[in-house]
Amino acid sequence: MITGICRLDMLLHDSFSLKDKRRAINSLTERLRDNFNVSVAEVGNNDKWQTATLGVACVANSTARIDSILDAVMRYIERDGRFEIYRYYIDRI
Repeated sequence: MITGICRLDMLLHDSFSLKDKRRAINSLTERLRDNFNVSVAEVGNNDKWQTATLGVACVANSTARIDSILDAVMRYIERDGRFEIYRYYIDRI
């Protein structure tokens, strides 16, 4: 069993308040959970309305599968248009 953990630092382009940010982040985390069967949580920048830090975790039986899932998650976020990933960190345990 291999665990993949990804930390994503993102900019929110259409966020003008914490309420806008929460709406966008909640929508994104629900869709990621539903589409990719991953665990997702906002893990940083909670009080800043233009940036967000998400933690994404998944479990699989190979590093190739972990890489595939996390790459698909990042591509999905980038295609959304509301978010720009400016830094990410991936670890496999």
